Amino acid sequence: MWLAALISNIGTWMHSVGASWLMTSLSPTPLTVSLVQTATTLPVFLFALPAGALADIFNRRTLLLLTNLFMLAAALIFAILVWVELVTAELLLLFAFLLGTGAAFMAPAWQAIIPGMVPKEDLPQAITLGGISINLSRAIGPALAGVLIGAYGMALPFVANAISFIIIITVLLWWKYQTPAANLALPPERVVSAMRAGVRYAWHSRPLKHTMWHVMGFMFFANAVWGLLPIISKDQLSGDAAFFGLLMGAVGVGAITGAFLLPRFKIRLNANQLVAIGSTGTALMAGYFAIGNDQELAVLAGFIFGVGWIMVLATVNVSAQQSLPDWVRGRGLAVFLMVFFGSMSLGAAFWGWLAEITSIMHALLAAAAGAIVFIAFSYRLKLQQGQYLDFTPSLHWPEPVIHEKVVHDAGPVIIQIKYNVVERDREAFLQAIYRLKAARQRDGGYNWGVYEDVEGQGCFVEHFTEESWVEHMRHHERVTHADKALQEAVLVFHQKRSAPEVRHLIAAYPSGKSDLKGSKTQ
Repeated sequence: MWLAALISNIGTWMHSVGASWLMTSLSPTPLTVSLVQTATTLPVFLFALPAGALADIFNRRTLLLLTNLFMLAAALIFAILVWVELVTAELLLLFAFLLGTGAAFMAPAWQAIIPGMVPKEDLPQAITLGGISINLSRAIGPALAGVLIGAYGMALPFVANAISFIIIITVLLWWKYQTPAANLALPPERVVSAMRAGVRYAWHSRPLKHTMWHVMGFMFFANAVWGLLPIISKDQLSGDAAFFGLLMGAVGVGAITGAFLLPRFKIRLNANQLVAIGSTGTALMAGYFAIGNDQELAVLAGFIFGVGWIMVLATVNVSAQQSLPDWVRGRGLAVFLMVFFGSMSLGAAFWGWLAEITSIMHALLAAAAGAIVFIAFSYRLKLQQGQYLDFTPSLHWPEPVIHEKVVHDAGPVIIQIKYNVVERDREAFLQAIYRLKAARQRDGGYNWGVYEDVEGQGCFVEHFTEESWVEHMRHHERVTHADKALQEAVLVFHQKRSAPEVRHLIAAYPSGKSDLKGSKTQ
């Protein structure tokens, strides 16, 4: 699978370099050239969330096969159009968008299968190995594309990209994917509600939100280099297609070098320090590209940029994976990728626009300065918090006792938990239960609150609402050992020997308005 991804990534980078270089001939303005990057990355922002929902609901191997068949068709048609010299700037952007759409539907499913291939303790190394694949392909693909364009014409890199999809389709057909066991007692999730669940989890997950803040700022500022590099190479550095391939390859070699150095760096530096150093390195190299005109120094700057690039991306990718339990992994990674590629797409368009109305030098200097300021802002947002949390299902919630069968779609459902707390523990209890709030909300609860009974001293009622009975039963399956630890920290203040009283209340309607049934106190 790793080798198949490597070959596919080489094809992708050959296409990327070929498309960017082709655009410098079709419409050589900074904005139009940078829009190639925007057209490639914008679909991930637009489609990653439904793709993530599909990756969590349906067979991931089937989803990957269908997506790669679509990308094979798009890549092949585009290669033919280039071969017969019928490509325009508009068609180039259209096919970049189509291939980006395929990548949007592929990325969450591909990322989500990685934790199932390796033990949990090896996940950081596996993700770094994936980063090596991407950056090894970045070293090989651009250089190979430059050679093919120079020797055989513009169409060859696009033909090679189409062939690379055949390789990955073959390996996916060979791979024996084990579908995760489903709960047959509950109906499968619907795509729209699954998307809502993914956004809700991401919104209420502090580890994932901190990670997304880091990647948003880094990608927005660093992408000034990616968006403008083709025109920097051609106009500022007076390079041809082969030199552009060499420059992109230097970034890839730097990223590979950084990936092999990362384990040593991790011994002495924490995740936030790695990201700060990597971001500083890319910012300084953006500043060099703003003023430098020497080709050899530009290749060295590309190498250093690649080292900083992998230091940041490997660290934040591990942080994102560690922030998610399995049930929402595809959707959570989709939200992460939306932020990743959304900021990348916006950055490419913004810096291209700024370069057009001012100059390339001013745009890159502004990006470098902005990146340095963002490092100071984001450093306090802690990364890789999820490595200390156990996200395996605890299954410790007892089944509700109901007087008759409840319709799955019945709802909304209000859950009430009654606690008895002595006065001296009041403040400590409230501190503990408010730490539980985010866990309830991540897994489906909303309108969460805690109320104190004015008629009975020490009586507190926690309540939250869920959209349906089936969503509440899914909440039972989604509670993790990390959530259990938070709940136990609350229960130490409950004074009665028995567990807190739990009530489940379902919305009731007059006859003829609804056939939904209520439930009985547990």
